[in-house]
Amino acid sequence: MGNSDFRIEKDSMGEVKVPADAYYGVQTQRGADNFPISGLREHPKFIESFVELKLAAAIVNTNLGAVDKERGQAIQQACREILADLPKWIGQFVIDVFQAGAGTSFHMNVNEVVANRALELLGDQRGNYKRLSANDHVNFGQSTNDTVPTTIHVTALKLGGELVGVVGRLADAFAAKAEQFKGVIKSGRTHLQDAVPITLGQEFRGYAAALRQSAELIDAATVPLRQLCLGGSAVGTGLNSLPKYRELVIAELGKLTHLPLAVPDDPRRAMQSMQPVAHFHATVRNLALELTRIANDLRLLSSGPTTGLAEIVLPGVQPGSSIMPGKVNPVMAECLNMVCYEVIGNDATVAYATQAGQMELNVMMPLLAHKVNSSCDLFIKYLPLFEAWCVQGITADEARCRMYFESSVSLATILNPLIGYLKAAEVVKEAVKTGKPILQVVREKNVADPDKLAELLKPENVTGPLH
Repeated sequence: MGNSDFRIEKDSMGEVKVPADAYYGVQTQRGADNFPISGLREHPKFIESFVELKLAAAIVNTNLGAVDKERGQAIQQACREILADLPKWIGQFVIDVFQAGAGTSFHMNVNEVVANRALELLGDQRGNYKRLSANDHVNFGQSTNDTVPTTIHVTALKLGGELVGVVGRLADAFAAKAEQFKGVIKSGRTHLQDAVPITLGQEFRGYAAALRQSAELIDAATVPLRQLCLGGSAVGTGLNSLPKYRELVIAELGKLTHLPLAVPDDPRRAMQSMQPVAHFHATVRNLALELTRIANDLRLLSSGPTTGLAEIVLPGVQPGSSIMPGKVNPVMAECLNMVCYEVIGNDATVAYATQAGQMELNVMMPLLAHKVNSSCDLFIKYLPLFEAWCVQGITADEARCRMYFESSVSLATILNPLIGYLKAAEVVKEAVKTGKPILQVVREKNVADPDKLAELLKPENVTGPLH
């Protein structure tokens, strides 16, 4: 690149070359140069939430007279332009998710992009911070220490709301299958051994209920996130912000985001502690535990098709082997397992980062933000695919399910009221010895009235309510 491809910007540490067409500035460039680590960038919702915060602060600071009207309106317009066409601006946010502690590099990235667009709106050149400063005007009354945790909370509230909706729709899909399979009787299994009967519909209704509970727990965990430390400035005391700024800026951010945001019970606690974030992510991790359990059940129930359980058939979405012709694998469930394991691993990182706070600040916040946003994003993107390409297309092999039901030695438990415990035990022993199904032995020995036996074995009588 030639000299015309760069502009020279200066900060307290000296001069730095910045790409001429960049809206970010000197401090962003230092952060990008210092931390070229993963190539991963902040989640778009995180960027959006940070710019919304800057807009709220500009509105309040202008109204309070902390920033003059001309500069304040330019900052507001710059923020609104970025929010109106975020994909166009995404490339200006260049800081790696692994960066300086607390997130100062990314915070200044936001400040500088807003400042340089505001300078253009004022008819000035990018980088001329004497006219309008990223620090003195865009960032007036703020600190990395209160803006980053606020943005973490607001982003988690947004993604949490999306995730609750996605999980609810997946639960509905399982509930629809439960209705479809309500009359399919089969053998239950405990310890992976034969157990008393259940219907396939009841199994799937259990999956739906577990997912609905997961969604409810995630939704409840978003409530503590509504309290924001915004306005606390560097250590929670609100240094260099004007009176009423804290209450006004949180209220303004609530209007912009349409979220029920609130002033914290204690601003020091809100800045020191990342416990609400860890609690929220723990519910996302618990969703992963439920989903991987369900995925494993689907893989077991569909195992085969000739040497496994094969009670259900999962939709085939791609060939399963490069060497075995005709093989089809449960790839959608396998991918769900991988996504769940990633989220579970993220939770360990969230836990370590949460306890790493010291005194008035947790400097691991960039890592917290990345892991929480990543976990939510993985589920938001993948669960609709799993619903559409796996759950909605599941079919039952009713004959196979019925065969297992009729051949299970657990039927002896059902026969107790009809033929008695001792006679049922004899039937079981002969069935095991001969390999004959329980019901065949019962009929051959003529130990039960056929009509009473048929009534006893109706699905609603052996499994209880089918719904």
